[in-house]
Amino acid sequence: MNVGIDHDTAAFAVNAIKNWWTQMGRARYPNATSLMITADGGGSNGSRVRLWKVELQKLADELGLAITVCHLPPGTSKWNKIEHRLFSFITQNWRGKPLLSHQVIVQLIAATTTKTGLEVRCELDPNSYPAGIKISDDELNAMNIVRHDFHGDWNYTIRPKQTHSKQ
Repeated sequence: MNVGIDHDTAAFAVNAIKNWWTQMGRARYPNATSLMITADGGGSNGSRVRLWKVELQKLADELGLAITVCHLPPGTSKWNKIEHRLFSFITQNWRGKPLLSHQVIVQLIAATTTKTGLEVRCELDPNSYPAGIKISDDELNAMNIVRHDFHGDWNYTIRPKQTHSKQ
């Protein structure tokens, strides 16, 4: 989990995915040729957010992995497993504790565990993520995106523009 100090933008969300892949995912899934991401329908990783898709294209190109995204339908974030399997325990862990600094927040999140074996890794992301970045139609049209037959606006795969070796 990443805690940011700037705006919650699509670039921040994609950077969190990249950090997970480079720090944990690649070692756990060394033969992976693709990633699958389930995402809420709105927010920084929303199905209509152009920057989200462009940033994922950059990540797919960099990693040489196809990235499939399946968005939950609008208004259904309650179905997001992360809400129940992670955030609820973080909330319980820091209940009643003053969140005075980013360091305190990171430490409290990282100290979250459950009896069933949940362990949370958390880092501070000190990068700047400016809000309001506009993506042109040309940038969007240059993507290597394949929309799925079922709700292609919510379900799609972004393939690397060129084949790279996996990093």
